[in-house]
Amino acid sequence: MTTPSTRTDVVIRTYGPGQVPPLVDTVADLWADAHPEIVDTPGAASDGLSVPALRRQVLSHVSNHQEGFTLVAAYAHGSMVGFGYAFPCSADYWFGSDLVPQVPERARTGRLMGLCELAVAPPWQGQGIGTRLHAALLTAIAPEWSSLLVRPDNSAGRALYDRLGYRYAGPYRNGPDGPVFDLLLMQVEAA
Repeated sequence: MTTPSTRTDVVIRTYGPGQVPPLVDTVADLWADAHPEIVDTPGAASDGLSVPALRRQVLSHVSNHQEGFTLVAAYAHGSMVGFGYAFPCSADYWFGSDLVPQVPERARTGRLMGLCELAVAPPWQGQGIGTRLHAALLTAIAPEWSSLLVRPDNSAGRALYDRLGYRYAGPYRNGPDGPVFDLLLMQVEAA
C-alpha cells in the first residue's frame, strides 16, 4: 500500500461510462479496504454489501445510466486511493414511492444526482480527498440536489456528509428484507 504524503500529490481523474469497466476490480478492492466494518460483518453479503455485489452494482449502473454517469478517482503516486461515482436520476427512481412524499418539492423536481459510492483508502482518509472527489462529481454532473445512502453506523462517512451539507431525509430500505440506510439530501449551491 502506498503511504500518504501531501494532498497536493493527489490527482483527481474523471471517467465516463465507457471508461469504467476496466476500473471495476480496483474500485471494488479499494471499497473493501475503506469499509472493513462492512466486509467483516456477518450477513453483509446477504444484504448486498460485498465486493462481488459492488462490482455488479457499478456495472449495472454503468449500463442503465449512460447519460451522465460519472466516476471520479483520486490517484497518488500512480495508485488509486479514492473514488466516487454518481449519475443524474429522477426522484421516483432514487427515493422510491414511500419516501418521495417526504422529500421537499424542489428536490423532487430539480436536477438530482444520486451519489452511489464515495470511498477513500484508510491511510488517505482525513486529508480532504473525499471532499475533493465529491466536488468533482458535483462539477461533472451539475445537479441542483444531491442524495446518498449511508449506513447509520458509518460515523466517519456521516461526519463527512454532514460537513458537506447533507441532511437526513428519512430511512431507506431497498428491499423488504434489506438493511435500513439513512437517506441524506443536499441542495447544491450555485457557483
